[in-house]
Amino acid sequence: MKQEAGTATDAPTTLWDRSRRLAAQEILDTALRLFTEQGYDETTIAQIAREAGVSQRTLFRYFGTKEDLLGGDQDRFGQVLADTISELPADVGVWEALRSGIAAVLALHDSREQALERFRLLHNTPSLRAGWLEKRLRFQEDLLPLVEARMDAAVGSADARARAVIATAFACLDAASMTWVDNGGKGDIIDLYDACLAAVRG
Repeated sequence: MKQEAGTATDAPTTLWDRSRRLAAQEILDTALRLFTEQGYDETTIAQIAREAGVSQRTLFRYFGTKEDLLGGDQDRFGQVLADTISELPADVGVWEALRSGIAAVLALHDSREQALERFRLLHNTPSLRAGWLEKRLRFQEDLLPLVEARMDAAVGSADARARAVIATAFACLDAASMTWVDNGGKGDIIDLYDACLAAVRG
């Protein structure tokens, strides 16, 4: 787990860039601590801003929504997933391509400890879970033409096989992350994903 979700992939080159990155990280750390200590729904934006030492207006300059404070813009996760798959050679199979995309998304987390808290909050907070499921359906639609192309399906035909493959990959990711949380973060999520997928594919 390498890069913090919601931060730039290139190293900052100016004092202003470094200051903004440190401020954003301080806000994220504060939010995650409060979410963990007292619950996501029970924590207010005002409280996070106050404990991070910034105004609410400043906080919203860094993060557009309360969900983003869980660890970055989830829309970015979908973009990384799609970009990774689209950049792979055409001869890479659909299952391998989806695995590469999922591994790239998992690598956005900065540390194992923070990833564990984020997944725990995601799976145990109904409002976050509902929001994730809604975004996941959109991500699946965005991936449809990329997966269809690797299955020799007619792009734009809404091939049922492509939908089934994408849904299976996301379901295995959910199963893997939930198991990882239940096991206290032992092992790697991607290894659990492989085991889940192997079980489904027989």
